[in-house]
Amino acid sequence: MPKAGSIKNLALQTEVLEAPKPDEVCIQVKAIGLNFADIFAMQGLYSATPAGSFIPGLEFSGVVVVVGAAVTEWELGDRVMGATKFGGYVSHLNIHHRYVVPLPEEWSFEEGAGFLVQGLTAYYALTQLGDLQKGMTVLIHSAAGGVGILANHICKKFDAYTIGTVGRADKVEFLQEQEAYDAVILRDREFPKKLQQTLRDRPLQIIMECIGGKILKQGWEAMAPMGRMVVYGNASFSSHSSSPNYPNLIWKFLRRPKIDPLRLPTLNKSLMGFNLIYLYEQTDMMHHLLQKLIALQLKPQYVGHVFSFHQMHKAISLFQRGETVGKVVVKVEF
Repeated sequence: MPKAGSIKNLALQTEVLEAPKPDEVCIQVKAIGLNFADIFAMQGLYSATPAGSFIPGLEFSGVVVVVGAAVTEWELGDRVMGATKFGGYVSHLNIHHRYVVPLPEEWSFEEGAGFLVQGLTAYYALTQLGDLQKGMTVLIHSAAGGVGILANHICKKFDAYTIGTVGRADKVEFLQEQEAYDAVILRDREFPKKLQQTLRDRPLQIIMECIGGKILKQGWEAMAPMGRMVVYGNASFSSHSSSPNYPNLIWKFLRRPKIDPLRLPTLNKSLMGFNLIYLYEQTDMMHHLLQKLIALQLKPQYVGHVFSFHQMHKAISLFQRGETVGKVVVKVEF
């Protein structure tokens, strides 16, 4: 990307990659996972976006092809998956050796490229912020997406009752056939009523919120005392065009729900937000969380769509329109 602003500016460019530093490894990338943060970064709507030119991409899988002089735990040919603070849309990259982890032997490169960022997002939101406990009731928005699917897998390890929501009717059928949600709701005009009917006498204790707007407000109102809403995205602010629709964004911003902190003690509810990329520099914490996540022995991410590297724009467009299920992955083959 020569600069943030329009996805149309994303172009394929060949550069010479220098040798890795002593504490780095060079990875031949085999697969790249797409994330909504990529879209917001390319459109210039993400505060963490680098200034000037940059390469998008936060997660990948591949093979170690060069090992830095000070690195001892990796060897040539090791299969790995990794997370990077941008720079993932590439055929090769140099990265600090602690930002890659072994790719499970039975997992494909495509499955590995869809696990770290979304798995850590779901795990941190649910266990560290949401304080997920056995038997809780959890509302998971964008339930057919990568974070949503992994969040449901994590919740089931805690015997939680999960309610998934989707914005398209065809995704309801997918979840009913592929994922073990206890209930699935289509987010339409009847969403608040459907949610209450689904909850019955169950207290709604955790909400994985990534939609924003009226959906956020409706979830907040339905949440029980002592409940926790964890905000990790705002899909309602995304657009289907290559560039942001600023008049529409301003209108949505002005109409956004407002939660008064002075009322929180009376309501006895918690509202929390986080962005995984800001934890990137906290390497020890990330490894600690990752060890706990791996200990759950989750099945691999559901990969719903695979594109070639030269189909990057097509992959981004489909993902951006919300027409995908599971993880969208781009394979790197030359």
